[in-house]
Formats: sequence, C-alpha cells, structure tokens
Amino acid sequence: MLPETPSFSSLPLKRGGPRGNAWGLYGEKDELGMLNRLTPETTLAATKEIVHGIRITTDWSLNALKTPCFSRQAFHQHIKHKEPRTVNDDILTLNTQSSTQWDGFRHFGYQDHKIYFNGCTQEDIHSTSKNGINVWVENGGVVGRGVLLDYDHWASTQGRTPKPLETTEITVADLQAVADSQGVTFKPGDILFVHSGYLKALEALESEGGGAKTYATTTDMPGMGVKSCEESLKWIWDNQFSAVVGDMMAFEAIPFQSKTHWMHEWLLAGWGMPIGELFDLQRLATECRRLSKWSFFFSSVPLNVPGGVASPPNGVAIL
Repeated sequence: MLPETPSFSSLPLKRGGPRGNAWGLYGEKDELGMLNRLTPETTLAATKEIVHGIRITTDWSLNALKTPCFSRQAFHQHIKHKEPRTVNDDILTLNTQSSTQWDGFRHFGYQDHKIYFNGCTQEDIHSTSKNGINVWVENGGVVGRGVLLDYDHWASTQGRTPKPLETTEITVADLQAVADSQGVTFKPGDILFVHSGYLKALEALESEGGGAKTYATTTDMPGMGVKSCEESLKWIWDNQFSAVVGDMMAFEAIPFQSKTHWMHEWLLAGWGMPIGELFDLQRLATECRRLSKWSFFFSSVPLNVPGGVASPPNGVAIL
C-alpha cells in the first residue's frame, strides 16, 4: 500500500536537501518516484477507459527533425545489406532526446546542488546504473490512465491566438479552465497530457526548409509551455499525477523563466516524475474531441537501456 501523499507545504521531505524535494516518500533507495503510483489497481482501472478500441500512437518519427534542438545529434539509419543473402539489418544512431522522448531521472538535476533524484550524484551516473530508465521497464513501463487537456483547441474558443514558437506561458488557471470545459476529473496516478499546438507549429516550420534550422539553433530558443511557478507545481502535486506529457520542446515554457521553481528540477530531480516532450498529440486530440472522451488507456515501454538517461516512449493511447 502506498503512503499517503503529504501536503505541498510539507516539502521538502528530505530536510537539508534541495528545495521542493520528495525524497524518501517511497523509500530511501527508490528509483521509480511517482511511477510508484502506477499500481495493479490503477492499471486495472485504466483498462475500463478502452471503449472504442481506437489505437493512436503518440510518437513522432525519429527522423522528424533534421536539425534537433539544443545541439543534439540528428537521427541516422544505416541499412546493412548482408549480401550475398537477401537479408538486411539496420543500425540506428540517435540522441534519445532528438524526437518524442521521456526525460528520465538522470537527465536533469538541481543545478546549484549538482544532484539528481533521491540523492543520486554525477559520480553515481558514471559508475552505476542508478536511476536508469531501465528501472521503469523492469517495473512494467508507464502504463495507466491518460488524460488529455486540449489547450490548443480551448484557446481558439477563447479568441486567443497562441504563439507556440514564442515564450508563451500556460497558467494553472488556463489548465483548470480547459479541464472544466472538457468535464475532466483527475484521479491519483493519472498521466497528464497537454496539447498546446507546439508540435504542429514546429512541423510547419520544418516544412519551410531553413526555418526550422534557424529556430533550433537560436540562442535561448523560445517555446510555449506550462508556467514555471509555485502555483503550477502545487497544482501538479495536489492532483497526484504519475507523469506529465506535452507536445512542447520542454513541458514548461522556454527559456526557463524561474530560478527557484524550474519544473525540470522539481519534477525530475525533486519528485521523480517523468516528463514527456514532443509527443505527437494532434490525432489523439482530434479523436478525443470527436468522441467527447478525454481519458484513455495509455501504454509506454521505453528502451531497456541500463542506466538510460532518456528514451523514445513507444507510446500508444487506446480510446
């Protein structure tokens, strides 16, 4: 049985540790963080979300970005013909964060404390597999009830014209207004999905040729995302999500707008809450709207890489 989630005001749980941490909530040696909330009970309950049998992938293609952002290596596929036989292998070279991705707990630490989730150090990163994304795989992946908030569509009904490729902050008031308009009720362990329209804007820029490369190489590249602030973090904590996902470059607006409430620090290093980025949510949002059904069964099993930092999700939503 899981321990009761303490109040947001009780953070940090590890006294003397970094701001906002929830270290030790699930044990001193825990490497699953908020994925502990994905229990047999939540998985069984999530299967009841399968009503129409419609399966929708949430992964963008691995080669979608010819110039990945943040100076990351582009995807490359080498097909090796094993002549004289009529047989082929393929060899893939990729940065696991150059397309749709899960950020694992080794990816981002507290920048001032130089430490990762549950006290993992940089030395641990290089000498052990601690906090590796393989732990998620060994425990069945990220499988549970997904809930989509379609901010992109909601904003259009409010007469707004969001600019996804600029530093645009989605507030808690916005997210709650979307949830209310959709009739969404959250449950502990839910996987939160936010559709902002960012990926659609990035795809349009990519089709223009040089525009995407210019954007990707911009110093302090701007982008839409959830506002990094105490109110946003408290809302996420109080709703007891197991993971958060967006179609944005980072779940929060970039460049990071807060030095004390960075979501990457608090969620990954502080709470052990996976962050999904660049998820392809356009078709999912369209189907959810058509069916007036915003919750679904979601399954994601990342790459089983011991000590893995991040991974393509291999995600599928089933409505």
